[in-house]
Amino acid sequence: MELDNNQIEKLMQVSVNMRDKIDELEKQITDIKVKRDKVDMALSEACRTLNVTSLKTNVGTLSRILKTRYWTSDWAEMFKFTKEHDLPEFYEKRLTQSVVKEFLENNPDKHPPGLQATSEYTVRITKSKTKEEV
Repeated sequence: MELDNNQIEKLMQVSVNMRDKIDELEKQITDIKVKRDKVDMALSEACRTLNVTSLKTNVGTLSRILKTRYWTSDWAEMFKFTKEHDLPEFYEKRLTQSVVKEFLENNPDKHPPGLQATSEYTVRITKSKTKEEV
């Protein structure tokens, strides 16, 4: 499909408009999530005050659940610990994209076993500055 400059410009404008709308909706979603977090905190406090872990109402069942997240402030020591105790499962199975890319660029003759890669082209539109912005 061959497009002329006018068609390309129209498609670019459509893409920019969609991107702007997505940005607007994401901001609205963020605002709603902040408000919902406040409501959830009030509900959690209500459960604590009532000394219950769940509460059934006409709307549904409210459950107060303790969620614990773990992290380390000392990666070197954590790595040493997991190595000493043979605990590779402490880590998630994913690669740091920028580090792998840099390694491959610096070591084109070395290929980690099992490494897979996919590449795809994307487009990016940088909006032109309006006269008011200049």
